Amino acid sequence: MLLRLAGLSLMNRRATVLLTMLSIAFSVMLLLGVERVRQESRASFLSTVSGTDLVVGARSGGPQLLLQAVFNVGFPTQNLSRASYAMIGEDRRVDWIIPLSMGDMHRGFRVVGTTTAFRDHYRFARDQGLRLAQGVWFADEHQAVVGAEVARELGYTIGQSIVVSHGAGEISFVHHDEHPFAVSGVLAPTGTPVDRVVLVSLAGVDAMHADFVGAAEHDHDVTDPLAAALAAAEDHHDHHGHDHDHVHDEHCIHGSDGQGGTGSLSALLVGLQDRAAALAVQRMINTYEGEALTAVLPGVALQELWSVLGVVERVLLFLGGFVVVVGLLGMLSNLLGTLDQRRREMAILRSVGARPRHLLALLVGESFWVSALGSLLGLALLSVAMWLGTPILEAHYGLHFALAWPTRNEWALLAAIVTAGTLIGLIPGWRASRQSLLDGLTPRL
Repeated sequence: MLLRLAGLSLMNRRATVLLTMLSIAFSVMLLLGVERVRQESRASFLSTVSGTDLVVGARSGGPQLLLQAVFNVGFPTQNLSRASYAMIGEDRRVDWIIPLSMGDMHRGFRVVGTTTAFRDHYRFARDQGLRLAQGVWFADEHQAVVGAEVARELGYTIGQSIVVSHGAGEISFVHHDEHPFAVSGVLAPTGTPVDRVVLVSLAGVDAMHADFVGAAEHDHDVTDPLAAALAAAEDHHDHHGHDHDHVHDEHCIHGSDGQGGTGSLSALLVGLQDRAAALAVQRMINTYEGEALTAVLPGVALQELWSVLGVVERVLLFLGGFVVVVGLLGMLSNLLGTLDQRRREMAILRSVGARPRHLLALLVGESFWVSALGSLLGLALLSVAMWLGTPILEAHYGLHFALAWPTRNEWALLAAIVTAGTLIGLIPGWRASRQSLLDGLTPRL
């Protein structure tokens, strides 16, 4: 009965109540939005490598290696040799390996050299495989497959010629004009960093840099032999490694498609026959005496990454909580501000038999309705915002936020907000209960 009376009282003051409710709704949307982004970002990052058991590269930190090999953030400072690649491939516990060669860009998008193992074994979003929206996978060293975002932003179609640039910057003054690639296929959208890469064969990477070094030597024969030698040595070190790395297991190095190349590699994505052997294989790789290598478990590396970013998460949650507090204080201010205007209403209720506890319950009920409806409205606004913003986040950041029922943490936050808003009603309720009948019926001058 008192809740119904509180609802009717709020309807009589619906203009000011609606503004208060909107302030709470937007603050709740912000707080739940931060929590949803935190949870979905972790899930999206983890699903990007859902089928990979180990990420292997030259000696470095786990989060750094994961960011470079999987999320295309930064470039490795050292490569790993083909000898290490062959050693890992010969282990019986290894099911498949995806080799990756990075170091070049195309108009701001990363170029990745790999083999058909990338097409066959890369998994994302709970065991989803790569699909081609059009065209075919690269078949030789002159073809390339572009991600969905690359094709969309640059307007690429099948058969179009592209030129790769040397180095990691978005703007490069050195281009591999001697070895252009033809777009043979366009990948379907994945919502992962794969959408923003250009995939070529490892043999194509080798041929591209061989042509580049040859052209540099030819150009400097007449003008500057020393500069030509330095350029050739630097490029050879960055992209090819040492010649003795080229003599190991041919099937493992080149792959079944014959497009495996011979140069050194930036990283490996490894899948195991049995995931229970992950720690043993990781230890074997990390203690390999032939080369300083690092093998990381993607889940563990992501936890390390989130521990580094935990401070930022806590700051964002604190700011969201602070905004909610401001919204609740606004509700308190509104209730206290209208209390003097409602003195006659309170006096009439007292005159018909309402006791002080009834007035207290009435104001607490009003606070409950405002905070509860404001929280539900904030949840609805968050759902609309995520529905509208998910395509943008997928296109620019490779993050997918699926519309879903609130999680347990989000329900807990909503319950805490409604509880705090209800308790805030005790303050104006106590003041109203203290007003005497005579004070309510006597006008103040």
